[in-house]
Amino acid sequence: MAQSEPFLGQIAFVPYSRTPNGWADCSGQIMSIAQNTALFSLIGTTYGGNGTTTFALPDMRGRVVISQGQGPGLQNYVVGEIGGSETVTLTQQQMPMHNHTVNAVTAEGNQNTPTGNLPADTKLLDKEYSDATANTNMKATMLNTAGGSQPHENRPPFVTLRCIIALQGIYPSFN
Repeated sequence: MAQSEPFLGQIAFVPYSRTPNGWADCSGQIMSIAQNTALFSLIGTTYGGNGTTTFALPDMRGRVVISQGQGPGLQNYVVGEIGGSETVTLTQQQMPMHNHTVNAVTAEGNQNTPTGNLPADTKLLDKEYSDATANTNMKATMLNTAGGSQPHENRPPFVTLRCIIALQGIYPSFN
């Protein structure tokens, strides 16, 4: 059941194209402490500001929310911590160990076409392929490297909503 009045500082995601009265977009904007003392007392300078005259609202644009704390096998995350990356370029050390082998035959070739055949010894210049069973691999230096080392997007499928924070509401009590 939804409450009629939000907690001060409560964050919500809404499908509106405009921000409702009493709320502000979570876009990292700088706020006046003098005009928002109660909200400042809750979030302080966690998201920026000088702490004397200004503080900042969270900037949720292009961000995914995770809960504070430490889940099993995870590091501890604190409120206001940011991380992650929109794009990533994998290094060779991050890729699973694998090889690129091409099977071949050490016997002389007895076929003219590669379809259904393997590279073979080419003593007979007109027969470069063999229909024999593979018994070796081509020399690794004969295989070219591949890839462009370009970053790729690192986001799962998403839907965009407006993230807002309550500038007015019930001051929360804490245990």
